[in-house]
Amino acid sequence: MSMLPRSPRVLALANQKGGVGKTTTAINLGTALAAIGERVLVVDLDPQGNASTGLGIERNRRNLSTYDVLSGDCTLGEAIQDTAVPRLWVAPSTMDLLGVELEIASKQDRAFRLRSAISGLARDIGRGLPDFTYVLVDCPPSLNLLTINALSASHSILVPLQCEFFALEGLSQLLSTVEQVKASLNPELNIHGIVLTMYDSRNNLSAQVVEDVRETMGDTVYETVIPRNVRVSEAPSYGKPALLYDLKCAGSQAYLRLASEIIQRERNLRTVAA
Repeated sequence: MSMLPRSPRVLALANQKGGVGKTTTAINLGTALAAIGERVLVVDLDPQGNASTGLGIERNRRNLSTYDVLSGDCTLGEAIQDTAVPRLWVAPSTMDLLGVELEIASKQDRAFRLRSAISGLARDIGRGLPDFTYVLVDCPPSLNLLTINALSASHSILVPLQCEFFALEGLSQLLSTVEQVKASLNPELNIHGIVLTMYDSRNNLSAQVVEDVRETMGDTVYETVIPRNVRVSEAPSYGKPALLYDLKCAGSQAYLRLASEIIQRERNLRTVAA
């Protein structure tokens, strides 16, 4: 397969555990990156379609989706929709994604469908689509062929990790999958960082989890910790990212800090590569 395109930077948000704040992070990190001037595409690869809903794309408006992209019925550019956030677009998903694994399982390029689709975006620049600087792929909460497609297409993986007792359990399985993908499908893949989510400052356990994860994973863990925040939880029911729903809330401010930290890591990575 051809090497990954240099632009845009593709980050997969993945964790096979559900309820860790993965989709919330995809929505709000995408919004925060757009707010600081990046041109961002969120690719919803979760059949539940929560990232699409949280960005205001109602189910009856998803005529073309990431299912159609992976099955080869349309290009990624054709599936992309505007959001209410300037400089933020989304390729929505539908429940049809549940069946795409069976449909493409026998195909030789089954692990590279998304990579090819992202590479094809260059053809759509100027036809209503911008030159994206970031693509964020919201993965399903499992290590299936959809997640493998995301990891094969990505430069880096961003892992949301909930501040709970079993936070580190399952992380080793994800890291092992990353190593397998790196060895066989995508030698460029690396861990961009681990973001700790749902932090509760009133809970001693949260502080202990942060300490344990930092001790185990070191500099891989972002400095920014995302707090448990009612306003962030409420926002998706209004079809809005938290940053549009309540910019001043603690969760929104944390995602802006995370976006800045990610941009800084990107600069460092480019410096090392040069």
